Amino acid sequence: MQAQDPIIVFDTDCVLCSGIVAFVLAHERDRQLRFAGAWSAEGLALAARHGFSRQDLEETFLLIAGGHVLTRSDAALAILRHMRAPWRWLMALRLVPRPLRDVVYRFVARRRYRWFGRRENCTIVPAGERERFIGVRGRAPGAS
Repeated sequence: MQAQDPIIVFDTDCVLCSGIVAFVLAHERDRQLRFAGAWSAEGLALAARHGFSRQDLEETFLLIAGGHVLTRSDAALAILRHMRAPWRWLMALRLVPRPLRDVVYRFVARRRYRWFGRRENCTIVPAGERERFIGVRGRAPGAS
């Protein structure tokens, strides 16, 4: 892992978001992604450095890579580049126009707490992956 590796700034209190991080960890092919808790001092500073507020983080996650920031469906599709097959094949969704993809993204994002739940620091950081997480306290595996 290198300092310029992509960083995902995600909602550590969102059960869906934390589940997606676990999914990425289980299915990634290159171990290049890093993860920052959106509500941590580090996550908020990263967001602010790129022109995003706390309110923005309520509505989307960020993928910061190579000095550029992607949000919503563009960020999700960019993460797929780091996944093993068959998950990376979902990059074909780029053919769907961004406005349509983002309508679906916003629909789910607005309902994520209601549908999946909200739990403070619900992210589970696997043993051996701690160095890839910034500003994420996380729970120990097996803790509830």
